[in-house]
Amino acid sequence: MGLTAATVPAATSAPNVASPLSSFYQPYTSPPVGTLLSDEDWPQNKTPPLLFTPITIGSGAAAMVLKNRIMVSPMCQYSCETGTGLPSPWHLVHLGTFAVRGAALVFTEATAVTREGRASPEDLGIWSSAHTSAFKPIVQFIQSQGAKAGIQLNHAGRKGSTLATWLDRSTMSPNVESSIAAMGFGGWEEVWAPSGVPHVENRYPSPREMGEKEIEELKEAWVAAVGRADEAGFDVVELHVAHGYLLHEFLSPLSNKRTDKYGGSLENRMRLPLEIIALSRATLSTTKPLFIRISATDWHPAGEKDANTGEYISWGLKQSAVFLDEAIKLGVALVDVSSGGLDSHQKIAVGPGYQVPFAEHLRAGLKPESRIPISSVGLITSGKQAEDIHQSGKADLISVAREFLRNADLVFDWAM
Repeated sequence: MGLTAATVPAATSAPNVASPLSSFYQPYTSPPVGTLLSDEDWPQNKTPPLLFTPITIGSGAAAMVLKNRIMVSPMCQYSCETGTGLPSPWHLVHLGTFAVRGAALVFTEATAVTREGRASPEDLGIWSSAHTSAFKPIVQFIQSQGAKAGIQLNHAGRKGSTLATWLDRSTMSPNVESSIAAMGFGGWEEVWAPSGVPHVENRYPSPREMGEKEIEELKEAWVAAVGRADEAGFDVVELHVAHGYLLHEFLSPLSNKRTDKYGGSLENRMRLPLEIIALSRATLSTTKPLFIRISATDWHPAGEKDANTGEYISWGLKQSAVFLDEAIKLGVALVDVSSGGLDSHQKIAVGPGYQVPFAEHLRAGLKPESRIPISSVGLITSGKQAEDIHQSGKADLISVAREFLRNADLVFDWAM
């Protein structure tokens, strides 16, 4: 006669303990997936790779420990019901998968602070309490896996009211010749920017120049969005100051042609992004760190400065270094260094780790009293490559996007 539940001696029974991190039953995994195992049990871990050593981001009450140094980069999914900006089961599964498989920090896609701040009609937003409620179960699931949950806040600026990226490609039949989302397909008329300069003439919307009223409304909306993100339970808020969206548009002289206090000199062009950073830091819980993502360069063919006048003609590394210094003074705890996205004439030298030199340059230029972690992103596709970046002091974390889409088990594979 075989054993039954009633005949197994109590001393040998081992209950399947429920995870204290979850609001529903799931077995407790300790340590969480993606955590370096004890060198007492695993002697090979006495000299672990930096990639799998914990890192503390922020200081004091806002200090946050990540179990490893691999984070999921924001990736637009174009998967909200048109016009709502509300996350759905798709977003739960998409983001939750990376948390289950060991990523230390999982970011949402760029999430709009206002309805007209979306890039496409199907982008995420957080402009109402309904969004806060919809995000809560996603945040809780990510955290239940021992990962941290991050949200990237954004306003698309002149790149708003555009189609999902695959809808304007020549492979479509019939070919869509414009990136503009028409009014009948969820588009909107009020596309705002620092100046009335479209991203691409006749292909992207013609934006309206923001006046003082619109700038003040933006600040109010951004503060409200940070508050909602905090209420939803996110561990980290990141501000999107990259890829040609609104805050990047204010920074770059290619898109900012203003003559008031928000345009012209570097100090003026930095003014609004720095005001948004200060307001966000003042609004976010003191126990949570604030990140920013920047484009270190516009990749403009003529460079960052005019060769004859010495004036800045595009955004680049010199200005990025100044901006980072000011952002750190305002309480930014990590800078994720990307590039491009603003200028349709950009000439990007794409190759393995092509953006790592920007992170390395900016990290090396930080003053000792201003030193914070710097993350790098862009065609980092193997554990060895990621570890080499860490060992050579080029970055402190790796932000991964498309490679996670190709391989949700990336953390496991990189640990091999």
